[in-house]
Amino acid sequence: MNKVQVHSLFTEFDIDLFKAGKHFRLYEKLGAHPIEVDGVKGVYFAVWAPSAQSVSVVGDFNYWIAGNHELYVRWDASGIWEGFIPNITKGTTYKYKIQSSNNGIVTEKADPFAFYCEKPPHTASVIWDLDYKWDDDKWMKSRKEHNALDKPCSVYEVHLGSWKRHADDNSFLSYTEMAEDLVRYVKETGFTHVEFMPVMEYPYDPSWGYQLVGYFAPTSRFGNPQEFMYLVDRLHDAGIGVILDWVPSHFPDDAHGLGFFDGSNLFEHPDRRKGYHPDWKSLVFNYGRNEVRSFLISNALFWLHHYHVDGLRVDAVASMLYLDYSRNDGEWEPNIFGGRENLDTISFLKDFNEAVYANYEGVQTIAEESTSFPMVSRPTFAGGLGFGMKWMMGWMHDTLHYFQKETVYRKHHQNELTFSMTYAFSENFMLPLSHDEVVYGKHSIAGRMPGDEWQKYANLRLLYGYMFTHPGTKLLFMGSEFGQSAEWNFEQSLDWHLLQYPFHLGIKAVITALNTLYKSEPALYEKQFSPEGFEWINYSDHENAVMTYIRKGNDAKNDLIVICNFTPVVRENYRIGIPRKGELIELFNSDSKLFGGSGVQQSGKLKVEATPYDGRDYSIALTLPPLAISVFKIK
Repeated sequence: MNKVQVHSLFTEFDIDLFKAGKHFRLYEKLGAHPIEVDGVKGVYFAVWAPSAQSVSVVGDFNYWIAGNHELYVRWDASGIWEGFIPNITKGTTYKYKIQSSNNGIVTEKADPFAFYCEKPPHTASVIWDLDYKWDDDKWMKSRKEHNALDKPCSVYEVHLGSWKRHADDNSFLSYTEMAEDLVRYVKETGFTHVEFMPVMEYPYDPSWGYQLVGYFAPTSRFGNPQEFMYLVDRLHDAGIGVILDWVPSHFPDDAHGLGFFDGSNLFEHPDRRKGYHPDWKSLVFNYGRNEVRSFLISNALFWLHHYHVDGLRVDAVASMLYLDYSRNDGEWEPNIFGGRENLDTISFLKDFNEAVYANYEGVQTIAEESTSFPMVSRPTFAGGLGFGMKWMMGWMHDTLHYFQKETVYRKHHQNELTFSMTYAFSENFMLPLSHDEVVYGKHSIAGRMPGDEWQKYANLRLLYGYMFTHPGTKLLFMGSEFGQSAEWNFEQSLDWHLLQYPFHLGIKAVITALNTLYKSEPALYEKQFSPEGFEWINYSDHENAVMTYIRKGNDAKNDLIVICNFTPVVRENYRIGIPRKGELIELFNSDSKLFGGSGVQQSGKLKVEATPYDGRDYSIALTLPPLAISVFKIK
């Protein structure tokens, strides 16, 4: 006897939106929802499985036996199976046992819309609710100001499983423990935002979270959904925005996951040339299927709505955009126009960005996109993909390549630094020094710097100063802010013991000072995406490996003069052109003894002279500290 009652949360309008790829609140309908029917409490289940012959809910409430709790298929050809099971409560574990109409294939799947999952390696879904009393009204009301493109955005990228662990047994910190330790630390170092590598449930730790199974569930490794909400709440209370990595590009083929869900290629593209990712041995979503688009966009909006997230950084966009990505000739098929662009993906990303910005004020989407695909961060109405920002991968590669060189050779490679300014304003760029740059034998950021110990950390201070004064927003992976020496290891805590050493304390102090400078000086953020916000003074002094430039805001009185000396030579009486008369006030010097530097500073009043230089009517002669960046304001 079937113990499931006929019941539905769907309206005909819901079904029409779902089929059209325009239902962006699917999580309110599909999944498992505790409700009350005719005075009886229980759970309403709904799952999309159009190729199913039958769907049973199995779990700890029925000894995982199929047949007693079979869902009913809807009459409208939507492929949705649903029903109400009385007397099931929060905390119950369950899966869907699906008998396919395709050759009798049977799959046992976790709920794609589950709000909570068992802790890996267990794979069942858990009945849960999203009840939480938020305490971040102040942040949410002012978020638009915090997240605007003309405001500072300095992002601390965090892998929750390895930022810090318990010292006694190497076990994870919980969400609530991180709500104390992590929040305090991010506030102390001055970052405006954190970006969490994927928090959605994933089965395999070495994937770092980029192979998702539970798209609507924060991983249970660190606690339950309300505890993750509490972490976000505390970050907001501290004035810190929260960005989540979001992975709509691919998913694993684990038996309990989305792959071959109902005995058919339901979520993945049926053509292996479009539905399989050769780099990650994973499956690729079918972006041309409307129901899949509804699933993905609903998921994006779910995190913005229920978890008050302030931004989504979309992973691996380049792999989505190109049909030939990581594929050889014969392994891909051109689009209808003969090109290599994935037209379904382009349409999907535009729909995604339009839905995000139309529904949530003050949020941002950020694309990890490594190619020259045009107008990634331009509005869809202007022909762009609609992202708010794009990672500046070219800047990252060129800059790190330059800094790895011994200083004696840098005069031959200054174009590697200056080249970024030829395209810096073609997109709204975020400058990333991300997790991908500190693994797989690439060394840590500090480990790439040449020279003896003093020079290594002087180079690192200079690199960060150059990053923070270059146009664009900033992202720094955890550990880099105190000069971690070793590569990142996801199986252990960061090397916090290094903070007992002066050079590492100095790097942390530099990052704190740079975050303060970035947030307090409008010239560094008001026009960070506009060519009006940057002007060269001199980029051609290759022989001395010196670059000088101006950062500009809305008011000329806030303009900053930036001088970078990329060699360990102290350059005395070094003259640079200045835009107007006055006195220079030094705001930042990475060679300060407070940061572990040698303490070379200017002596006497820094009065601008009416001596033409660098094509300007005024100039000044300064002493340039070694391997250092100096920032001045004209008073």
